[in-house]
Amino acid sequence: MTQWNAAASAAARNLGRNSIFCGLTALLPLIAGPIAVQYRGFAASLGWLSILVFCVIVLALAVHLLFDALLFRLASSHETEAAGLAAVDDLLSRMQLRKPEKTPTGLEKRIAGSRRIVWRQRFALAACLVIFAILLFDASGGLPLC
Repeated sequence: MTQWNAAASAAARNLGRNSIFCGLTALLPLIAGPIAVQYRGFAASLGWLSILVFCVIVLALAVHLLFDALLFRLASSHETEAAGLAAVDDLLSRMQLRKPEKTPTGLEKRIAGSRRIVWRQRFALAACLVIFAILLFDASGGLPLC
């Protein structure tokens, strides 16, 4: 396995793990929220709506990152970097997700683009969890939950 194959495989593995972990973590406030509200009182509906919006954003980015992980796996299955990236570009153009480019983007730039999406997903997840913590604190009347 060459260096670029290893980098593409590692990127696919990391993107897959991150998307699954963040996606499941984003579902926790949606599962625990109604239970906590039932026992602790009623929180503002705007807060729950914002949690729902951020959870949907996190889940949408998780799907995008899983798709990116599959594309990196496709690229790593080829012998050379040029052939692997050409296969990815061909697939994306046949799916009409990207127009064919004259000069293909390198593997490092593609990995950097996926990392930017990971950071956006983490920011949305952090916002979701902070809003959930504020709503739980508000619903408990400022008292500890334990």
